[in-house]
Amino acid sequence: MVEPVDRPSAAGQRLGAPDSYGVSTLEPGLRPPTQPPGRQVSIRVQMLDDTQEVFQISQRSAGKVLFDLVCVHLNLTEGDYFGLEYQDHRKMTVWLDLLKPTLKQIRRPRNTILRFVVKFFPPDHTQLMEELTRYLFALQVKHDLACGRLICNDTSAALMVSHIIQSEIGDFDETQSWQHLLHNKYLPDQDAIRDKITDCHRKLVGQTPAESDYQLLEIARRLEMYGVRLHPAKDREGTKLSLAVAHTGVLVFQGYTKINAFNWSKIRKLSFKRKRFLIKLRTDPTNAHHDTLEFAMASRDCCKIFWKICVEYHAFFRLFEEPKPKPKPILFTRGSSFRFSGRTQKQVIDYVKDSEYKKIPFERKHSKVLSNSSVSPQSSSFRSQVPKESATLAEQPDSARTADIGAALEPHSVSPPINGYLDTLAAPESAQNRRSIGSTPDQHLLNPESPDLEDIALGRTHVIVNGNSLVNGQKAGGGAVLFPGHSPDRQPLSPLTSPLLTEAGYVRNEDEEEARRKKFPTDKAYFIAKELLTTERTYLNDLQVITEAFQTTVVNDEAFPDPLKKLISSNYDPVYKFHQEFLKETEQRLAQWEGRSNAHIKGDYQRIGDVLLKNIHGLRQLTVHLQKHSECLVELERACRSSRRLECLCRDFELQRVCYLPLNIFLLRPLHRLLHYKLILERLCKHYPPTHDDFRDCRAALADISEIVLQLQGAMMKMDNFQKLLELRKDLSGIENLVSPGREFIRLGCLSKLSGKGLQQRMFFLFSDILVYTSRGMTPSNQFKVHGQLPLYGMTIRESEEEWGVPHSFTLFGQRHSVVVAASCAAEMERWVEDIRMAIDLAEQSSCPITDTLSSSPLDNKLTEDGGVEHESEEELAGSRSSLERQGHRGNTTVHVCWHRNTSVSMVDFSVAVENQLSGNLLRKFKNSNGWQKLWVVFTNFSLFFYKSHQDDYPLASLPLLGYSVTVPSESENIHKDYVFKLHFKSHCYYFRSESEYTFERWMEVIRSTTCSLPSSKKDLY
Repeated sequence: MVEPVDRPSAAGQRLGAPDSYGVSTLEPGLRPPTQPPGRQVSIRVQMLDDTQEVFQISQRSAGKVLFDLVCVHLNLTEGDYFGLEYQDHRKMTVWLDLLKPTLKQIRRPRNTILRFVVKFFPPDHTQLMEELTRYLFALQVKHDLACGRLICNDTSAALMVSHIIQSEIGDFDETQSWQHLLHNKYLPDQDAIRDKITDCHRKLVGQTPAESDYQLLEIARRLEMYGVRLHPAKDREGTKLSLAVAHTGVLVFQGYTKINAFNWSKIRKLSFKRKRFLIKLRTDPTNAHHDTLEFAMASRDCCKIFWKICVEYHAFFRLFEEPKPKPKPILFTRGSSFRFSGRTQKQVIDYVKDSEYKKIPFERKHSKVLSNSSVSPQSSSFRSQVPKESATLAEQPDSARTADIGAALEPHSVSPPINGYLDTLAAPESAQNRRSIGSTPDQHLLNPESPDLEDIALGRTHVIVNGNSLVNGQKAGGGAVLFPGHSPDRQPLSPLTSPLLTEAGYVRNEDEEEARRKKFPTDKAYFIAKELLTTERTYLNDLQVITEAFQTTVVNDEAFPDPLKKLISSNYDPVYKFHQEFLKETEQRLAQWEGRSNAHIKGDYQRIGDVLLKNIHGLRQLTVHLQKHSECLVELERACRSSRRLECLCRDFELQRVCYLPLNIFLLRPLHRLLHYKLILERLCKHYPPTHDDFRDCRAALADISEIVLQLQGAMMKMDNFQKLLELRKDLSGIENLVSPGREFIRLGCLSKLSGKGLQQRMFFLFSDILVYTSRGMTPSNQFKVHGQLPLYGMTIRESEEEWGVPHSFTLFGQRHSVVVAASCAAEMERWVEDIRMAIDLAEQSSCPITDTLSSSPLDNKLTEDGGVEHESEEELAGSRSSLERQGHRGNTTVHVCWHRNTSVSMVDFSVAVENQLSGNLLRKFKNSNGWQKLWVVFTNFSLFFYKSHQDDYPLASLPLLGYSVTVPSESENIHKDYVFKLHFKSHCYYFRSESEYTFERWMEVIRSTTCSLPSSKKDLY
């Protein structure tokens, strides 16, 4: 290390003076690495005192190289508190990412000016160990006052400005002070309080510049807006708010008034989806807030910018060391791989305390000395007046483990320009920290065209890398820092993955997952109770589709009849509110069961029967509302038939991503949920011995829920059939009278019809009175065109494989004509023959036999028997994303899946599927690696729907399971994990892993109900 020439620093030497020595205060003894080969480019950086410096870097250099040059130029040790910000091509203020190449971020370096500003504001300026750092913080406060960001009352503003003037021109002189205020703008409304400023300045006689800086920071740190960078947002009601992040957590402002604060310890996860910023809180019985708070921001970019600075603030102030990088997910690769990577505040303080670098004398002088003002050099009296540094983070409580703005300081000597030589060691802060977040000015988020806000700069342009300065070609100091923010190949992680907290979103390593699993209870009753919790979460989200999304977008429309509006709101809102409380109680009980709450009395809380018994008693009071749900469905259908506009509104709502199932299914969810409670209680009663404390409550609750189910069973079966007929009417083109009294749906699926051109694929629909066969029509809505209808009354059926030479074929003889059809396999043929014979018997036993065909428009009848069929590849349906990203008519309805998978389903299958709904977390194995990703998975309507977490409003992808087989992986597949099942269809293969033996068996059970044949009888379904 080259030592500076032993000469005293000149009194009053200013930061950035050209005769500085260029000695770095960073780690000594490290040589600067050579820059990547390539041409040199010039980058302009505006310092905190408004001066601009030009730094020479290689065109391949990472942002860290440029940032370290700035830190070395300033002889800045605690550079981790600072960052470089600039306006990107979207006119948004973002942080320079230190891990990415600078020129990949700054598209037009000649026209871009980066600003060196404070990024992390600690709570106490005495936590800043270096006087130079505190001086830079004082310059930042001065700038925040000037641009109107640091809001305060007139008294505080006048006092702070007086300290700034005292540090710049010295003691009060009426003429000089007045002239100085006329020529310098410190406040947006400075003229109104000019007299108050001069009165305060008059009282500061004898105060040194360093003392003035210290007092300035002492006043500023007590202000509510100190270090706050507002990010405009709106709450769910559309109220204009602003979000900010501080060392304590996330803040909510209305105007410039703080109305709420969420401490880091209360936050479980931060995430964003499109323009929505989500704060997920830890469960707290005393907390009046919802589990998830949602804020809408101007754009996804604004959301991501704020999310990033939250990630960085949390890591910088709360962690003891830089976080370890995590494996990147491969499924759902959209989004950011961003995470904090760099020294935390504790690491910075420990480094400054423990390192043996030689400190350069730093003397703070008046920065704007007038010709007639005399300023005495700093003496030791300054250090006696400025408090010593506060205790280190290791000695402080967690709440104080954050740094705040500085104290007084005297600028160090600064290194001169150095031939464009950069160094990549010891960046004071990680590259990812400063990427595109955080202390970005809120004006730039709202108005990208506004002028640059960081008017205060520092120093001159010198070529410095990672805090290392060179003198005569030799390094003055440096240090190394590792950046774990990216994976080795720097592939992006999902934007839904929050690196802050412990919950979902990233790929857990195996040791972590196993340790997590072992600390939870292993009793089967616990997993049954957890199934209750997970399915209740899904059920509440489905209720929200009706009570919030549907009522907001459709019910409130003027075309919606007022009586129907009242009918829906009065019968669904009470149910939703009841289940909100039910879910909250269930979550609290599971938390107590797992030991995550303050209640550790094992015997009293390792049970769920009492919670179920209490709430099923409450459900009895809601029976009157549940009975009205069938009326809601019927009245909504009647209103849609009478109003074309309302029909279009409902159809458009079904195309929204939040409505991932047919709308009518959501309307019947409360009735279906009763069946789930009954099945869960049956499993609990079967598991518990009669002597168990929870057995009595479970048995009583089972008796109550069975009584409610029995009471509503008739309406439930009738409405399921009605809903299925309504759904099929949307899939069939031109059928006018499909929904009629007495008609029941029995089965739908693919059969091959024998014609003059050979076997042709047709979709058959079997009802209690008629059999309809169709083909896929070439229409924008992908509906099925009717080719023929066969009344069941008087029909006969005969197997005809030998007659026609077609495997699995049979002939249907109607009163008017007959058809020959073939099934895909013997089992499929058996199902169809059994159901058709049963339907024929029902038709003949009917007191009023129906022989008329379904009516259709003349246009539909023009379609010939061999009319065109629009083909759609199986890849589109089998792929995990396809069904949710298509336009127009929903492409993953049961009819379309059966068409592509060449299979069939019956009404009994639908009824069993209603009972077998399941949801919870699963680990999905990546295709090309041994990694597993945690997903929230919902099984319903013969499909798996994938979410990042249970709080998501809509699924990211879906996988229809009709036609799939479910098995356990063989040894040859090298899946050496417990509780893994495999889904397979043709070339598509997926592996999923559950958390316990019970959940594994449940997932296998419900999925097999989709893939295995079921009896055609409806008995014992309820």
